[in-house]
Amino acid sequence: MRQELMSLPKTLAEDVARNLVMVARLLDEDPDLAYGYSRVALRLASRVAAVREAAGFASYATERYAEALAEFRACRRMTGTVDLWPVMADCERGMGRPERALEMAGAPEVHKLDRAGQVEMRLVAAGARRDMGQNDAAVVTLQSPELASNAVHPWTARLRYAYADALLAAGREDDAREWFAKSLEADQSGSTDASDRLAQLDGVAFVDALDDADGEQPAADGSAAADRDDVADGSDTGNAADAEASEGGDGEHGDDEDRDRDDEGRTDREAGDAGEPDVDLTDEADPTAFLDDPFKEPSKNTEG
Repeated sequence: MRQELMSLPKTLAEDVARNLVMVARLLDEDPDLAYGYSRVALRLASRVAAVREAAGFASYATERYAEALAEFRACRRMTGTVDLWPVMADCERGMGRPERALEMAGAPEVHKLDRAGQVEMRLVAAGARRDMGQNDAAVVTLQSPELASNAVHPWTARLRYAYADALLAAGREDDAREWFAKSLEADQSGSTDASDRLAQLDGVAFVDALDDADGEQPAADGSAAADRDDVADGSDTGNAADAEASEGGDGEHGDDEDRDRDDEGRTDREAGDAGEPDVDLTDEADPTAFLDDPFKEPSKNTEG
């Protein structure tokens, strides 16, 4: 690309290069904005093959298939290469002409493609078969040495995924699950959603914990409201009984219990004065007294 831009004046070449860089950066995350930059580059240097190719991919990403096909054809005329043949066939599919895509899949140009290009051509041909409702033929189209190989290449995950998807469309769910799993094993860059497809086949549903928390909040509020209603209706008899018992503790029974506790404390103190080694851990005694002799285990309060 730099070699092609050297044919332009320096200032113009820099401007075109900046726009091409933005196309490359934005093509995946914001294809519409990338398309805008590609049109600027195209106006500045329409006779540069790299510019026509970039404009073609930006149009393809925004589903402007007629524009993309025109740009790819122009680039092919300028360079004489067949590298763009698979994506040109896919543009025919996008324009609603799968038969034309199948014709291109059988053209002599396919034999000039490298291995990756031939795999791409298989993917396009299988997609065209499915467009025509020929799901079983799509499965057969994807069966190839590249699919059977255990080696992992940049296109392996996508090829296995397309094969699994074709199997599922043909009603072979068990086989589809197996190949979605194989696609996931090869998908090191996360280019497919094979994991989601596997979960869907297994009947696994993913739930957003935040949504659940939001959904449970009204139920909690309703439960609290119900508790308030119970209290208002006087149905919480347990709390009322506790309140009555607490009030009764201030009467005669409470005085008797206090006198009993005083008598017990007096008895314990008299026993301590008699020289018994017992240590009292009640509230009136020092709870750390036994630490003076760390090897002596404190006796347990009979009341406790």
